[in-house]
Amino acid sequence: MEQDTQSLNPWRRPEEFEAFVETGQDGFIFKHSTRCSISSFADAEVQSFVSAHPEVPVYQVLVVENRDTSRAVADGLQVTHASPQVILVRDGKAVWDTSHNGVTADALAQAWQNSPAG
Repeated sequence: MEQDTQSLNPWRRPEEFEAFVETGQDGFIFKHSTRCSISSFADAEVQSFVSAHPEVPVYQVLVVENRDTSRAVADGLQVTHASPQVILVRDGKAVWDTSHNGVTADALAQAWQNSPAG
């Protein structure tokens, strides 16, 4: 079955993250390692969330391939780096995050619902 990835947006440069924060947008940032089996599980969960909630912006940073962007996210949001990791951003600030086995479609749905936009 083909996954709907219309809301999963890749970031390759720190400037893409910086523009997102500066404009005060809301969405999830998914930091994914293509070299980690736990991250593969997390990727499937994020894809499941995206398919069920295509209206929610989800941005993906491949941490090995785009280290500068991954560092910019951690430093800019003051969230300790982990991978896999999902960070919910509201109005340019991190309001929720989880990592490793905590990355599930249900966890993302609950975080989005329980952290309404300002």
